Amino acid sequence: MTEKKLRTPASPKVRKFARELGVDVNLVSGTERLGRVIEKDIKKFIKEKKLPKKKDERKKIELEYPHSEFGEVEIKDIPRIKKISAKHLQNSWQTIPHVTNHDEADVTEMESFRLSLKDIYTGERKKITPLAFITKAVVSTMKKFPNFNVSLDEIENGKMTVKKYFHIGIAVDTEHGLMVPKIRNVDKKNINEISEELRIISDECRKLKIDKKEFFGGSMTITSLGGIGGSFFTPIINYPEVAILGIGKLVKKQMFVDEKFETRIILPLSLSYDHRIIDGAEAARFNNELKENLGKNFAYRLAL
Repeated sequence: MTEKKLRTPASPKVRKFARELGVDVNLVSGTERLGRVIEKDIKKFIKEKKLPKKKDERKKIELEYPHSEFGEVEIKDIPRIKKISAKHLQNSWQTIPHVTNHDEADVTEMESFRLSLKDIYTGERKKITPLAFITKAVVSTMKKFPNFNVSLDEIENGKMTVKKYFHIGIAVDTEHGLMVPKIRNVDKKNINEISEELRIISDECRKLKIDKKEFFGGSMTITSLGGIGGSFFTPIINYPEVAILGIGKLVKKQMFVDEKFETRIILPLSLSYDHRIIDGAEAARFNNELKENLGKNFAYRLAL
C-alpha cells in the first residue's frame, strides 16, 4: 500500500494565488501555525528564485531553433556605448516605478521670439535651438518643485539627496549610441551660453571626446525626438535621478483662442517620474508650470 503524500495546509484563496503565479504550494514553507502557507510565504518563495526559470527554457528553445534556421543572418558585436547604456537602462527600469504624464505646451510666442533673435554686430539670425529655451524653462520650473531635483541614493535608509545645483542632462544621439552629458549650472547661464554649450557637448559626444565625469551628478534629464519626429513616448528615467522630460516634434494645430481659431505651434511633453517621491498631482502641476514658462510673455525673460 502506497503512502499518501501530505498536502501543505493553505486556504483555497492562497492556493488560487499560488496557481496564478505558477507556484506549487506544496514546495513552499509555511510560516503560520502547523506550517500553514499564506500569501506572504508565496511572495517570499518567488523572490528567492526557487521557481523554474522560464527565461532559461526560452533560451533552450532558441538554441534549438536559431535565427539562421530561417534565413540569412549576420552576427555583430553590440557597440560598447550601447552595452554600457543597456545595463544602466535595465537597472533604471527595474528599480524605479515609472509613471508618465503627457501634455502639450503652446510655444508660439517662444518660437516667434527665438526666430527673431539676431546678432547685434552682423545682423544675421542667431541659430538657437528650441532645446536651449526648454532647458532654461525646466530649471525655472524645478526651482518651484524641488522634489524633481532629488536622488534616491539611500532609499533603504530613508534618505534622499536634495541637490541645490541645476545640472541638466541632455540625451545626445550618436552613431555609437545614446549619451547623456550634463550642462552645468543652467540657472546661471543665458540662452546664448546654453545654446553654445549644447553644440560643444554634442560634438564632443559624437567624437567620443567627452569626459566620463560629465555623465554624472545630474539634476534631471531632457531627451528630444524633435529632430527625428514623433510626439509622445515614455522616456526611461536616468537613475539615480527621479524625472526625465521627453519632448516631441513641434507641430502646428488649430486652437480655439480668445473666441476664435488660430494656428498655434505645439510642443508635445512626456514627463516620466519616480512615483516613490513624486505623485501624479505634483507631476501635473510641474507640467502646468513648465507650460507657463514656455508660453506667452516668458520667452523673453528666459533669454536673459
